[in-house]
Amino acid sequence: MSRARGFPEDGELVVCTVKSVKNFGAFVTLDEYDDKEGFVHVRDVATGWVKYIRDFIREGQKIVCKVLGVDSSKGHIDLSLKSVNEHQKREKVQQWKNEKKAEKLLEIVAERMKISVDNAYTKFGNKILEEYDTLYAAFETVAASPDELRGDFKGDWVEVFIEVAAENVTPPYVQIDGVLELRSYAPDGIDIIKEAVKKGVDAAGDADITVQYIGAPRYRVVIIADEYKDAEDVMKKVSAAAIGHIAAAGGEGSLKR
Repeated sequence: MSRARGFPEDGELVVCTVKSVKNFGAFVTLDEYDDKEGFVHVRDVATGWVKYIRDFIREGQKIVCKVLGVDSSKGHIDLSLKSVNEHQKREKVQQWKNEKKAEKLLEIVAERMKISVDNAYTKFGNKILEEYDTLYAAFETVAASPDELRGDFKGDWVEVFIEVAAENVTPPYVQIDGVLELRSYAPDGIDIIKEAVKKGVDAAGDADITVQYIGAPRYRVVIIADEYKDAEDVMKKVSAAAIGHIAAAGGEGSLKR
């Protein structure tokens, strides 16, 4: 986590730097927790019998450990290296790298606003962490959906944050939207329009779609997909199904982008 100040929780995965290696275990510092010291007992270095501990761990090495126990009153943190598999290690290291990058991006935001990084955390950084859990998740989400930040937060920093996110982060997905205008002049026109919207949603299949009523006769359609082409294909299916149904019932429909 960014700018962590307390102690990790039992079971948490943490990135560590090995400081010294003894025959009975290794002393490490926790990179995400102000370099607090932890200890990996030799029995927790690797599965099976460890004859030479330096075959598995060495000074200066970056490792990912699982927290076995924390005694905050004494400052003791017991860790296990053998409890972390390769997949968990890769995921944790990537998360750590992402968060380091996000901290640099926040520094850019602070610089553009001409305030200190500490002031940036006080003003909005800590609130962002409460909302998004990690700083990188915030930048990643905002890069894909800037309106989400505008809706959740207010302040002169919002547009700067969005600008930095757009310049430096490639979103893990794409989001497109359009407005469906559906009109029916039949006595049961409301039911026909509702059914047209349902037909459109059904046409999306398993795709990530949201339809929001924004005032007669308009419905905002939001599609999220891994690729832009996929999102556009879904939008075409949704609009075709909805407009086709409304037209067949004597109404009118269109999609505006």
